[in-house]
Amino acid sequence: MASFFNLSKLFWFFARPDHLLVWMLLLGLFSLWVGWRRLGLGLLIADLLLLLCIMLMPLGDALMMPLEARFPQPEQNLRVDGIVVLGGGELAEESAFWQQPQVNQSGERLLLIPLLAQRYPQARIIFTGGSGSVLRPEFKGGDVARAYLDGVGLSDRVSIERESRNTYENALNTLELLGGVPKGNWLLVTSAFHMPRSVGVFRRQGWELTPYPVDYHALSADGYRLQPGLWKNLSEIEIALREWIGLFAYYSSGKTSQLFPAPFAAAKAETP
Repeated sequence: MASFFNLSKLFWFFARPDHLLVWMLLLGLFSLWVGWRRLGLGLLIADLLLLLCIMLMPLGDALMMPLEARFPQPEQNLRVDGIVVLGGGELAEESAFWQQPQVNQSGERLLLIPLLAQRYPQARIIFTGGSGSVLRPEFKGGDVARAYLDGVGLSDRVSIERESRNTYENALNTLELLGGVPKGNWLLVTSAFHMPRSVGVFRRQGWELTPYPVDYHALSADGYRLQPGLWKNLSEIEIALREWIGLFAYYSSGKTSQLFPAPFAAAKAETP
C-alpha cells in the first residue's frame, strides 16, 4: 500500500497538466539551445497554443461531464441508516497555521454534514480523511473536520477516521471502524467527479452504498464555449484527468472490479 501511494504521487508530479506544460517549455528551450531548431520551435508553438485554448475555453468539461453525470442524485424520501463522507475538501496545513478550518473547492463534502445530520437525525455519520501529502503527512483532513464539527455542535454526532491517505484506505478504514459491512442503507458523500471511483472501491469491499454526489464542475459536454480563465480551466482539466487516471490505476491494481463503475442496476446488467 505504501509503495502504491508513493508511486501514485511521484507519477502525478510528472504527469499533471500544468507540469507537462512546463516540461514542454523546458524541452523546447533545450532543443533550441542544442540546435534542434524545428523540434524546439514546434514544442514552443504547441505549448503556446495549448495555453491559449485552455485560457479561453473550459476544455475540462469534456473530461468532467462523463464522471459527474455517471451517478444521479438519490431520492429524497430514502430511509438512511448511515452516512459516509469522504475527505478531500480540507486545507489541513492552512487550517493548522491559521487555527481556523479552511476548505478548498471540494469543501462541500464537509460543509454538507450539518444539513444531512438535520435531514436524517437517526443516521450514523462517519467522516473519513487523513493526509494525502508525502511531504507533510502530519496535517490531516480529519483534524479540520473535527474542528469544524466542534464549531457547529456536531462533534458528538460524527465519528472521525483520520488515517486514510486515499480512497482505497477510506473504504478499508471505515469498514474497520464499523467492524464490517453494516446493515441498512448508507449514503456515500463525495464530489460528483470522484463518485465512480469511490463507488467502485466500496463495492469491491462488498458494500453497496447509495451515492450522494456533490461539488459539480461541468457546464457542458465538450467545453467549446468562451469562458476565459487560465487557472480555473487548467485546474478542472487537472482534476478530471487525475480522476480518469485514478480509475485506470485502481482497476489495474484490483482495488475496483470495474473500470468505470455504474449505478447498481446498470452495473448488474453490464456484468456478463
